[in-house]
Amino acid sequence: MKGLEGKIALVTGGGSGIGRATALTFSREGARVVVADIVVEGGEETVRMIKEADADADAVFVKTDVSKAAEVEALINKVVETYGRLDCAFNNAGIEGEQAPLADSPEENWDRVININLKGVWLCMKYEIPQMLKQGGGAIVNTSSVAGLVGFQGIAPYVASKHGVLGLTKTAALEYATTGIRVNAVCPGVIQTPMIDRFTGGNPEAAAQFAALEPVGRLGTPEEIGEAVVWLCSEAASFVTGHPMVVDGGFVAQ
Repeated sequence: MKGLEGKIALVTGGGSGIGRATALTFSREGARVVVADIVVEGGEETVRMIKEADADADAVFVKTDVSKAAEVEALINKVVETYGRLDCAFNNAGIEGEQAPLADSPEENWDRVININLKGVWLCMKYEIPQMLKQGGGAIVNTSSVAGLVGFQGIAPYVASKHGVLGLTKTAALEYATTGIRVNAVCPGVIQTPMIDRFTGGNPEAAAQFAALEPVGRLGTPEEIGEAVVWLCSEAASFVTGHPMVVDGGFVAQ
């Protein structure tokens, strides 16, 4: 059985990494998928991958900068115009920003990271929730991080943004708890994505150091995060809301 048959799912940051893997998982479970990303090539490639995996799959790409209200509003309008409703939203678009001690971090870096990672999640929910209210419910999952639960040196704006995502998630979950809208977050550990590749610079020793941070002894895969997100959006998670689901190989248990 496909658990999301007939559902409409939106994935921001769907052009690579966790977003791409989750979009593919949504499709596998029967959902029609809207892939949003600021990078056109990546987003279109994800749509191609969905259709190659299943000739009957239905997916479209919409170029979107989640830090801009007008573009997010247009994205939600496009989802509804195309499919008539929005059942599942994975607000995942994010960047790591520049690495530097807090006092040396440029203001421009702070603004960019917060605008995409935190304001972007807020804007997505701001436009997703009214549509879900109209149709009587829906499920939202926001991407936080283990960096939303603990501190990391050298990436203060990123850590602040991911802590903020958890605050937004819990508040939205409480505000809409009686409306049929569930709002949760996923907190990935160190996952093998292009973001981690940028951190390591392709250096195998650096990659091994990241893997060593995980008690299970390896990096996570984007697909493992996608499975958690899709479960949170499914009826199997019908009593789960306001929850920061940690998928981290035991990292924060240390």
